[in-house]
Amino acid sequence: DVLDPDRLIQCPYNKHHRIRACRFPYHLVKCRKSYPEVAKELATCPFNARHLVPQADLSDHITKCNDKGFIEQDIVNQSSGFQREQMNAVSTWQAPPCEEDWET
Repeated sequence: DVLDPDRLIQCPYNKHHRIRACRFPYHLVKCRKSYPEVAKELATCPFNARHLVPQADLSDHITKCNDKGFIEQDIVNQSSGFQREQMNAVSTWQAPPCEEDWET
């Protein structure tokens, strides 16, 4: 199950490391420091910082990344919500009283 916090995930820095999903972000930070040469070869997915892929494979990963759909849906929801707010907004602005008499 993808949402199971106890499922094991393979570390991108050391293939022998298998970490529980709930600890994975902390492990990535620690392992990145321990394996700086491997870290230089990996790129971070713009949709999910837990996705570390070889730099050469990043564009392919971006087109196939499952998390891209969540980001795109959030953008659609935010923009449609903003448009709804704009349509429903009622202006409370009132012109200040004018003391000038243009006829005189």
